[in-house]
Amino acid sequence: MAKMTMIEAIRDAHDVAMAEDERVIVYGEDVGFFGGVFRVTAGLQEKYGQSRCFDAPINESGIVGTAIGMAAYGLKPVIEIQFADYVYPAFDQIVSEAARLRHRSNGDFTCPLVIRMPTGGGIFGGQTHSQSPEAIFTHVSGLKVLIPSNPADAKGLFLSAVADPDPVIFLEPKRLYNGPFDGHHDKPLQSWKKHELGEVPDGNNAIEIGKANITREGNDVTVLAYGTMVYVAEAAAEETGVDAEVIDLRSLLPLDLDTIKASVQKTGRCVIVHEATRTSGFGAELMSLVQETCFYHLEAPMIRVTGWDTPYPHAQEWEYFPGPARVGEALKKVMED
Repeated sequence: MAKMTMIEAIRDAHDVAMAEDERVIVYGEDVGFFGGVFRVTAGLQEKYGQSRCFDAPINESGIVGTAIGMAAYGLKPVIEIQFADYVYPAFDQIVSEAARLRHRSNGDFTCPLVIRMPTGGGIFGGQTHSQSPEAIFTHVSGLKVLIPSNPADAKGLFLSAVADPDPVIFLEPKRLYNGPFDGHHDKPLQSWKKHELGEVPDGNNAIEIGKANITREGNDVTVLAYGTMVYVAEAAAEETGVDAEVIDLRSLLPLDLDTIKASVQKTGRCVIVHEATRTSGFGAELMSLVQETCFYHLEAPMIRVTGWDTPYPHAQEWEYFPGPARVGEALKKVMED
């Protein structure tokens, strides 16, 4: 195993996929010569040539549209949307074409397409570089939606996404790009403190899509989280002393409902944490599923801890994020009920 940041792990996953299958091509804005705004694809053009890793015009609809055509004709495009906030001009292509191609063609065509997007806040990017749109894509039948929380999962899930015959939305939390996130702190300088880098297996360590990971075992309350919020949830459990079981969902669509059910039925309580806005966020779907499948096991009302229902507040970014203090309050409250 090698120790890597998430950026390095995703780059390594690109390298593995491109070496194993010449149909894998990589492109997007500044992805080729420059290596991407976050340098995820650095060095791939030099290694594999301009026909397999190249730059695209600033046209998200065009990037996704051409990728759908390539996928339908047998290639495996991996495209980067420079920030998740930029994906909306391509939304119709994703929803009306990529997600439906298998079904509308009665299986004659598939769309093996990976759409990578840096997501979430933490870089002081303001309203147009910090959004968390995962819930929008989980509403679309025909898509898969993944969001890793650590380098090993990022590599493994990416490789499974490339191998998948259908379109995959691959969301990469920017706060986790350069090293493990210190969830004990709410402030930006402290939260970027470098810890030991994640160990990443060599070669193809594909991780099955649709399987959650229990990162902290506990008996008192189940905490459902993904991406950066996994570390915040773990920190809140440590600081409060609540014996919380933290589940890193990893795959939002398909969702590992079996792992969620088993945990909630054991603990009898559930707290849900995500960075996106509260109303119609993915936490609402999680609450509905837990209520439908675990109602008679619940000993207290479920609680969501989320971002605010406002346009992204650039000047109050670190108050907007759920931090260990807010999550800790939820843990204590659900234990009191």
